[in-house]
Amino acid sequence: MTNYDYDLFVIGAGSGGTRASRVAAAHGARVAVAEEYRVGGTCVIRGCVPKKLLVYGAHFAEDLKDAKRFGWQVPDDCDFSWPTLRDNVLEEVDRINAAYTTTLESHGVDIIHQRATVSGPNEVTLADGTRKTAAKILIAVGAHPAVPDCVGHEHGITSNEAFHLDAIPKRVLIAGAGYIANEFAGIFHQFGAHVIIINRSKEILRGYDQAIRDRLLQISLMKGLEFRFDATFEGIEKGDDGCLTVTMANHEPAVVDLVMFATGRRPNTRDLGLDTAGVELDDMGAVVVDADNRSTCDSIFAVGDVTNRIQLTPIAIREGQAFADTFFGGKSVRIDYDNVPSAVFSHPPLAAVGMTESQARQKLGSVKVYTSDFRAMKNVLAGRDERALYKMVCDGDTGKIVGLHMIGPDVPEILQAAAIAVKAGLTKDQFDDTVALHPTMAEELVLMK
Repeated sequence: MTNYDYDLFVIGAGSGGTRASRVAAAHGARVAVAEEYRVGGTCVIRGCVPKKLLVYGAHFAEDLKDAKRFGWQVPDDCDFSWPTLRDNVLEEVDRINAAYTTTLESHGVDIIHQRATVSGPNEVTLADGTRKTAAKILIAVGAHPAVPDCVGHEHGITSNEAFHLDAIPKRVLIAGAGYIANEFAGIFHQFGAHVIIINRSKEILRGYDQAIRDRLLQISLMKGLEFRFDATFEGIEKGDDGCLTVTMANHEPAVVDLVMFATGRRPNTRDLGLDTAGVELDDMGAVVVDADNRSTCDSIFAVGDVTNRIQLTPIAIREGQAFADTFFGGKSVRIDYDNVPSAVFSHPPLAAVGMTESQARQKLGSVKVYTSDFRAMKNVLAGRDERALYKMVCDGDTGKIVGLHMIGPDVPEILQAAAIAVKAGLTKDQFDDTVALHPTMAEELVLMK
């Protein structure tokens, strides 16, 4: 029997890698994890967590204005300190990073703060030249923001750098129209910047239900955000005054102070040495894996964004857990990728689970759609003309709910519970049989017509 240094060597200490490492160690495996940056990965260090904290901070811009209608004596011009929010957010990131590190150490996982690359089916090479062997290798290196290969792209930033800005710029151009673009558009706008979103197609948030996307676009335009569609990015020129001139197809150039690229994410497989072990990658550079997260090399596995299945933190965590339970816990576990809920923390946020109306009509044929289009009670008293929209898509023959789509205040919090019902296969009649909890926004789920 081959004597390896470890039973499991994990490359990448993000959400998937840390879960797999901790659980495998808890099952008795000898585990090491190599991380070249910081323990916690994209979500904790430069993604979900700090972004959500910025979203909370941005919401105060509207909340403070609305507070006057509720009797609070709030000055017309409230001072906002970006450095205060930025530094507090980064301090919280440090706290969670330390907590992740402590958790791994308490489970006996060896943390190696170096870059590791694959140098064989059972071998990795560290940045200092040290080689380590393992019975199994898990690739959990995540993904990185894609940057267009255009003239002047070095003058732009990505979401990675947004958390470290010295100041909030007055004019921001965001290239892309996915969830990252719309989330940061809302953040920058609430902090006082004029925001331009450019996209090469005519759509925002492709993959979400059309009615919900249209409502977000309508509200965003009403707030003052600017959208330019069919606008293929061409280049950036930096002037002597530091201003950036962005040229694009089908539109006049835009002069701004900051350009952010939010044009998708690519798996971090470049120069990882996977070819030395015969690991197959797809056209996007993602590791091709089977239902058990195994690559085309029997001893090498992959979880999380590097596989480009569903790029969500909870998915990476479940994949890491399933891998560890299956191969070190003696319990075969596979992930069900149907009815995975998701949210966009835009202003206002949207959330969804299941099929869109279009998808349901293509797959099922007979479909019934129920909606509730309303103003939240808080918005009514605040004098804010912003309407929420809830949409339920059902199988026309059985009444089974196959999709739920929402935009409005706090809908991600509401959808999490509703997603359980959709996952369980409940019907519209069962929702209607549930008494409304009044007065709430969530009660609209059982009142849709």
